Amino acid sequence: MTTDPAAINHTPWWAWAAPLGACLLLAAKFSGIVPLAALAVLIPAALLLLACVFAAVHHAEIVALRVGEPFGSIVLAVAVTVIEVALIVSMMLTAKDGGGALARDTVFAAVMLVLNGVVGMCLVSGGARHREQVFQEQGASAALSVLGTLAAITMILPNYTRATPGPLYARPQLEFVGLVSLLLYGVFLFVQTVRHRDYFIAAVGPGDADEHVEIQPSARTTGISLCLLAVALAAVVLLAKTLSPSLEMAVASAGLPASFVGVVIAALVLLPEGIAAVAAARANRLQTSLNLALGSAMASIGLTIPTVAVVSIWMGQSLTLGLSPADMTLLILTLFISTVTLATGRTTILQGAVHLVILGVFLLLAAMP
Repeated sequence: MTTDPAAINHTPWWAWAAPLGACLLLAAKFSGIVPLAALAVLIPAALLLLACVFAAVHHAEIVALRVGEPFGSIVLAVAVTVIEVALIVSMMLTAKDGGGALARDTVFAAVMLVLNGVVGMCLVSGGARHREQVFQEQGASAALSVLGTLAAITMILPNYTRATPGPLYARPQLEFVGLVSLLLYGVFLFVQTVRHRDYFIAAVGPGDADEHVEIQPSARTTGISLCLLAVALAAVVLLAKTLSPSLEMAVASAGLPASFVGVVIAALVLLPEGIAAVAAARANRLQTSLNLALGSAMASIGLTIPTVAVVSIWMGQSLTLGLSPADMTLLILTLFISTVTLATGRTTILQGAVHLVILGVFLLLAAMP
């Protein structure tokens, strides 16, 4: 975000036009004025959905600037996760088979895209510009310990339980895992914002006093962004519900496996946040980039899995969580390399290149299992 007070307190036209346009389209759809199944309506609806995602993240960034770090990263992560959950739940409600594997595919794709794509691009772009970048390794190690635990108990362990056959949890197991995932994420937020907040704030050297200063938006601008954020999120939820059948048909017609829908959802949701993280890394604020990336990956598991668990129990549908052997290998490799990358508090383009290679392998296997 810019440090110009006038620019920060000026709401771009697209940031309010996108939610307004989405509301008008949805009003016309629910009143029966336009048939949303028509191609002439589907294309504008898809464009408005993408625009609302960017608008939501923009308004979340305004609120984040007002509350400061690390609260700002939490606001962004939660906003992105709300969009992700909305897309998953809407597609679960419309899927013929209940979409039991959609949550797993989307959460797994989000973790891989964040830890390999977003982190990799941040390290490469930041390292190319600043050679070597530093961050607080205490915060990164704390986040990775939580992320690794959440990933293991939600996407690996279900393959080895015996209460139910297949990559599933029995209902009591699913309820417990959903609850402890939410609690663990809550404990991390407490540590990040209260007990050890200094672990997640960039250390400022003697010559850096003015480099990371950011102007806060006014209370009026923050209030407007908070309202528009709520409208944009609601628009994303409703547009996603109406467009989900078309997305599944598009993936199928392209000859891609059904699980690729999860990759599309994760990429759509993470695109604006990924852009913000890379911009922060290029501005030599790698701590902010890592707060955004790791926080988003944790929220994707810690908030999404409990939510879809409740939905699946309410619908009486099975929730497939366990990954295939190939995907488990990629997940374990990603967590291991992330631990090595973030162990020293210093990064270069080499670590970023390793993460991007893993991302390339993930995308290849997602399209051609």
